[in-house]
Amino acid sequence: MKTEQPIVLQIKKIVNEASKIKTFIFDYRLDSEPGQFINLWIPRFDEKPFSISYQDDKKFAVTVACIGPFTEKMCSLKEGDLVGIRGPYGKSFNLKGKNIVLVGGGCGCGPLAFLADEAVKKKINVNFIIGARTKDALLFLERMKKSNIKTFVTTDDGSFGVKGFATDLLKDFLEKNHIDAVYSCGPEKMMKKVAEMCKNKKIYCELSLERYMKCGFGICGQCCMDDSGFRVCTDGPIIQGEEALKLKEFGDYRRDASGKKVKL
Repeated sequence: MKTEQPIVLQIKKIVNEASKIKTFIFDYRLDSEPGQFINLWIPRFDEKPFSISYQDDKKFAVTVACIGPFTEKMCSLKEGDLVGIRGPYGKSFNLKGKNIVLVGGGCGCGPLAFLADEAVKKKINVNFIIGARTKDALLFLERMKKSNIKTFVTTDDGSFGVKGFATDLLKDFLEKNHIDAVYSCGPEKMMKKVAEMCKNKKIYCELSLERYMKCGFGICGQCCMDDSGFRVCTDGPIIQGEEALKLKEFGDYRRDASGKKVKL
């Protein structure tokens, strides 16, 4: 159920997924689509957007990396504490074909795990490339295993899986297999490489963009991208790879809360 008025929910369960990464589970039927997000409000503190990482008929979850003031505050909360949510907002992923690849980096695996669940329900073959800096930061390996989803792991330091980047495995995948579509979420430089590979191979591709978002429904303009004015909260966050490559700032920089450019 979509709402633009905050709904107060109790944190039902907290799962420690990896080093400094937690999943917060809520007993609430959200009716979101993979790739959409909610704005999560901590009373008397702040509000931030988060992608949905899990959903069924009775509950949903968001997965949070504890890396800044808001997320560290979120990660200090306990089961039973109350937060507010608005949404779901934004465009969702569009599943195409019967053999797909998901490319996730770090916490970007969250919305892709939700997408993987939905793809399996539609009997689509899912190949999930999960990338992280180290073994301690890997997400959802056991969850994907229980769902019989094929996972392929890379770590930057070689502490688990293949040493290297998720895009290294994707390149190999695209050369050796017939792939109908690729979906990616994670560091933007990684997603830019994914989009370029898919464009060269003429393979359908969708990405999940992240920008500084406030309202969540296209009014404030905080998340507009140069130089088209693409509003990530309503025109995205899901965007086709070839369209993302046309955006001037994609893969190069983003803007902070004050509008100042921050190099990626």
